[in-house]
Amino acid sequence: MDATFMPETRRPEAYAWAITRIGLGFIFLWAFLDKTFGLGFATPAERAWLNGGSPTTGFLKGTGENALGGVFTALAGQAWVDWLFMLGLLGVGTALLLGIGLRIAAVAGGLMMVLMWAAALPLETNPFLDDHLIYAVVLAGLALSGAGATWGLGARWAATGLVRRHPVLR
Repeated sequence: MDATFMPETRRPEAYAWAITRIGLGFIFLWAFLDKTFGLGFATPAERAWLNGGSPTTGFLKGTGENALGGVFTALAGQAWVDWLFMLGLLGVGTALLLGIGLRIAAVAGGLMMVLMWAAALPLETNPFLDDHLIYAVVLAGLALSGAGATWGLGARWAATGLVRRHPVLR
C-alpha cells in the first residue's frame, strides 16, 4: 500500500486536509439537501426538487448575458442536467465525507466547479479567478494528498480488492 495512505505516516498537514475534506463534503452535501428538500436557505420549499422545482434553472437562467450564457441558458431546467447536477452534488459530497473515491470525486467535482465558473464569465469581481476554481484546486489537492485516510475510510477503501485492481477508484 502507498505510504501516504497508511495511518502510521500521518503528518500534521493530514489533519488540515481531513478538516478541509469534511468541510467541503458538507458544502456539496448541504447543497444537495437544500435543493432537494427546499430547506429555505438557498432554495425555498416551493422550488425544491421534490416539489417539482429545477435545481439548475435559477443559476443557469441567470447566465444569459454572460459570455457563454447562450450555452448554459439552453441547459437550464432540462431533466438530464438536473439529474447529473444533483447526482454530482450527492456523490461528491458523500465521497468527501467518507474519504473514499476521492480521485473520481475530485474529477467530477472539479468539472462541476469549472463549468459553473465558465457559466459566470466574465466574472464580476476578478478578471479570472473565483471560488469555483479554488474549490477545483482544493479537490485536486484532497485527492492527491490521500486525505481520505485521516478521519475517513480511505485507507480501508484503498485496501479493498476492487480498488487495488482499479486504482482510479482510490
